[in-house]
Amino acid sequence: MFFQFPALLGALLVLPGIWWLLRAWPPAPRTQVFPPIALLTRLKPAHDDAATPPLWLLLLRLAAVTLLILGLAIPVIPGRPVPLPGSGTLVVLMDNGLFSAADWPARTAAAHAVLDAAGHAGRKIVLLPTAPNGPASPTNEPLLPPVLSAEEASHRLDALRPAPWAPDRARIAATLRTLMAAHAPIGAVIYFDDGVATPGKEGAVADRTLAAALAATAPIQDIRFPDSQPMVLTGTHTPDEGADSGVMAQLITLPQAMSRHVRIRAHGQDGGTLAVTDVTIPADATSAPVSVALPTITRNRVDLLSVDATPSAAATLLLDEGDRLRPVGLVSASASGDTPLVGTQFYLRRALTPTADLHTGTVASLVSQPLSVLIAPDGSLTDGETRKRVADWVRKGGTLIRFAGRTLAGNEDSASETDDADSSTQKNDVATTLLPVSLMPTARQLGGAMSWGKPQPLTAFPETSPFHGLPIPKDVTVSRQVLARPAPDLDSRTWARLADGTPLVTHTPLGKGEVVLFHVTPTADWSNLPLSGLFVAMLERLVNHASGVDAPADTAILPPVLSLDGDGALGPPPPFARGLAANLFGSTPPSPEHPPGLYGSRSARRALNVGDTIHTLSVLPAVGVSATPAGHQPDRYPGPWLLALGLLLLLIDAIWTWQLRGFSLGRSSTRASLLVLLLVAQIPPAFAQDAVPLPQPSPPPSQITEPVPQAALETRLAYVLTGNAEVDSVSREGLQGLSDYVNARTSAVLGHPDGVRPGKDDLAYYPLLYWPITPDAHVTPAETAALSTFMARGGMIVIDTQGVDPDTARNDETGFSGDAPGSTAALRRVTAGLPIPALARLDDHHVLSHTFYLLHAFPGRYAGQPVWVAREGEAENDDVSPVIIGSADWAHAWAVDQNGDTRFAVLPGGDEQRRTAYRFGVNAVIYALTGNYKADQVHVPAILRRLGE
Repeated sequence: MFFQFPALLGALLVLPGIWWLLRAWPPAPRTQVFPPIALLTRLKPAHDDAATPPLWLLLLRLAAVTLLILGLAIPVIPGRPVPLPGSGTLVVLMDNGLFSAADWPARTAAAHAVLDAAGHAGRKIVLLPTAPNGPASPTNEPLLPPVLSAEEASHRLDALRPAPWAPDRARIAATLRTLMAAHAPIGAVIYFDDGVATPGKEGAVADRTLAAALAATAPIQDIRFPDSQPMVLTGTHTPDEGADSGVMAQLITLPQAMSRHVRIRAHGQDGGTLAVTDVTIPADATSAPVSVALPTITRNRVDLLSVDATPSAAATLLLDEGDRLRPVGLVSASASGDTPLVGTQFYLRRALTPTADLHTGTVASLVSQPLSVLIAPDGSLTDGETRKRVADWVRKGGTLIRFAGRTLAGNEDSASETDDADSSTQKNDVATTLLPVSLMPTARQLGGAMSWGKPQPLTAFPETSPFHGLPIPKDVTVSRQVLARPAPDLDSRTWARLADGTPLVTHTPLGKGEVVLFHVTPTADWSNLPLSGLFVAMLERLVNHASGVDAPADTAILPPVLSLDGDGALGPPPPFARGLAANLFGSTPPSPEHPPGLYGSRSARRALNVGDTIHTLSVLPAVGVSATPAGHQPDRYPGPWLLALGLLLLLIDAIWTWQLRGFSLGRSSTRASLLVLLLVAQIPPAFAQDAVPLPQPSPPPSQITEPVPQAALETRLAYVLTGNAEVDSVSREGLQGLSDYVNARTSAVLGHPDGVRPGKDDLAYYPLLYWPITPDAHVTPAETAALSTFMARGGMIVIDTQGVDPDTARNDETGFSGDAPGSTAALRRVTAGLPIPALARLDDHHVLSHTFYLLHAFPGRYAGQPVWVAREGEAENDDVSPVIIGSADWAHAWAVDQNGDTRFAVLPGGDEQRRTAYRFGVNAVIYALTGNYKADQVHVPAILRRLGE
C-alpha cells in the first residue's frame, strides 16, 4: 500500500498527546478541616466518577482518529499491474478513429491501466492518438509530441474522444520517425488498435508504412478487443434491390464464424423512431441488406438509420433529399407493355424501381393519386378527354414525361393515325397536344427520307438542363427519332441534343407543372439509350427535378450545416469544417475538413456519410506481440471505507457518552455528537433499492384491513391492459407523457398512470380510461358490466383504434362503423354491450374543443382522422360524453421514455402536430374532471340579471 498524500501521516504523531490528555488525572484536592464535613462521611454515593475513561473507550477513540488520518491520506492498494515491455520512455499509440467508438469505454479503461503501471514504474509517456483532431498543419510536417508523466497522460486520455473519420496512420509513422530522431531511443510501444485496416489503396499503403515504422522503433505490444464488432452503414445497394424489397442500406462488417443479429433503427425528422428492424448477418458474411418495411409516405420521412447499441459515426447513415422515393405513375397502354426486352414499360420499370415509388395503371386511376411524375409511353394519350384530364393534373404542379413512338411519328408504320399526329403538324397548343414542341410529320431514321449517314451520339448537356454534369457514354447512339419543328424558342426548350444539334429531350411549362418529351422510344428499337446507365440517371434527375430537388452545379460549394461526432450524434459542425463541391459527394471520405454530416441548403441538401467510400472491411494485420486487455486488475482506494469506519467509531463514542452524561442539548459535547450523527446519516446506504424489508408481525384477524389504493389518494389516469406487451407499454408511456404535460400547464396534479383490467380492478378511482383497440380484442360479460358501470357513474373512456383503420366513417346517425376488417370489427365486438349514445363528429363548436385550449383539429400520431363524441342532448351526466372514439393513435404521440424524450414520430405535421395532440389530451382530461362547466358559462349573464332583480 502507498499513499497519495503521505505528509498527512505526520498527524499520527499527535496520538501520544491524545493518550496523555485522555488519561490525565484531575488535580489533587486541598485538605481543609471543616467540622460539618463529618456529617457527610456516612453518605454513600450512588456511583463513583471515573478519573479516566475505560481502556476500551480510549482505544476506540485512538482508532477513530487513526482511521480518519489514514483515510484523508488517500491510501492506494496496487492491483495487478499491466506487464510493460522494455524500459524507458513508453509510447502509447491509441486508435481513436471510426471504429473505436463502439468499445471506447473498454479501450480507455485498458489504456488507464497501462498509464497506472507506467506511473508506478516511474516511466515517461508519449500519448499518440492516430486520428487527427483538426486539419493538418500548412507545412505538413509532423509535430513533435510532448513527453508526459503518467498523471498528465491520464488527463489527456480523459479528454480524448473518438473521431468520425479514419485514423491517419501515415502521419503517425512520420511522427514516430521524428520522435526517434529527437529523443533517446524509445523503450517500448503499446498499440491499442481497432483491428480494422484503413479502407482504400492509400489506406493499405499507410498501414504498411506504420507497421514498418513501428518495427524500427522498439518492442511492440499490440492490444486488441476481441468482442469488438466494427460495422458500417452504407446507402449503396444493387439495382435489383429497390423500393419493393424495402432495402434502404447495406450493413458492412468483418466476417465471423457465427451468425449475428443486429437491430437497425430508423429515425424521423424530430428524432423519433419510425421503425425498428432486425438484420441477420450470416456466418462468414461481410455484408447484409437492411430492409425496412414502411409505407412510402413514412419511408420518405426517414432521416437517419443507426445500429442499436453501436454509438459510432460509421454505424450511422444520414439520408438526404436524393434518398427519398418519389411517387411516379407509369401509364399502362397495353397488356403487352411489360413484355421482356420489347415492351414499352420493360426498361422504364427497371430504371425507376430502385429510385422511385412506382405505380402502374390507367390515366384515370393514376391522376387520382398523389404523384410527382406521370410517364406516358407512345399511344397512351390518344383520347382527347384523357389528355384534358392529364393537362389539368399538370397545371396543378405535376410533371408529365412522354416518349415518342409510331403514333407520334405519324408514318406508314402506324396502325392508325391519331389526333396526336394531326395536332403535331399544326401550331402546337401544349394544353391540347401535351407536347412541349411542334413535331415534324414523319420520323427521322437511318435509310429513310430524312436519314443519317450513321447513328448519332449525344452531345454534352447544357448548363440549364437537369442532366448537366452526367457523363455521356460514347457507345450511346440514336438511329431514329421524331423531329421538332424549328422555332425561335426551341433552344430554350431543349435539355438534350444529338451531335448534329437536333433535340433529343424537350420541355415546356404548363401551369405549375411541366411537360417533357423524349424524342425516342423507351425501348431499344430506336436507340440503345434505354440499355445504358445514362437512361437511369436521366430519369432519376427528372424525378428529382419534378420534386423540387434540383441538383446543384458540380462546382458549387455546399457548406456544412450539421455534422456527426465520433459517437454518431448530430450537432453543429466543428469550426475547422469546410464546404465541399457538389460533384465530390460519394467519393470523398470524411476528414477533419469535411466531417460526415449534412451540407447545403434544405432544397439541395447532400449527405456525406462514412459508408460512401467504404465497400468492404478487412482485418488489420497484427504488429508485434498480440495481447488482450483481460487480466488487468486496477488499483483499489480504501480511503472512503476508512473514513466511514472512523466516523462510525466516533458515533459509537457519542452514544456511549450520552449514556454516561445524560442527553442535554445545552452541552457542547452533545451538540458535537449530534453533528457527527447527522453527517453519518447523510451517507446513502449501498444498494438501497435491493434491500429486503424486515418481516413485520401479523396483526390479529380483527385488525386486518385492505390497503388503500394509490389512485384513491391522488388523481390518476388509467389504461386498459390488452395483453400485448408493446401496446401496453406505449399506453403507459403515452399517459405518463400526457400526465406530465397536464401537470406542467394546468393546476391539475396527476400521478403515474395505472394499467387496469375491467372486471378485476376497481375503476371507480379513475376519471378517464384510455382503451387501445387491437384487431384481436375481445371482452367478457364481466368486463362489459364493469365498463358500463364506470360510464354510468361519470367515467369517460377514450377508445383508440390506433390508426389501423384510417378510412373509418359513420354510416348513419346512430352508430360508428367502417369498412376495414381489422380493428373496426374488433371495435364492434368490444362496444356491443356498452351504453354508447348516438355519436356525432367532434368539431370546434363542441365544448371539448375549448375546455382548456382552443382547438380546430384533434390529431394524434396521425392527422386528419375523425373523432366521435356523444351527440348533443344524447348523453346523461349533465350531457358530458362518456366516450371519445377515434383512430388518431394518441398514445404514440404522447409517449415519453424514462428520460422524458418522445419516442415516436408523428405524421405528417412534426412538432406542431405533437403539440396539438398534447393539447387535445389536456382538453380531454379537463373535460373528464370538470364536465360541461365551459358550456354552462353561457348562462352566466342570465343568472346575473336574475340575481340583480
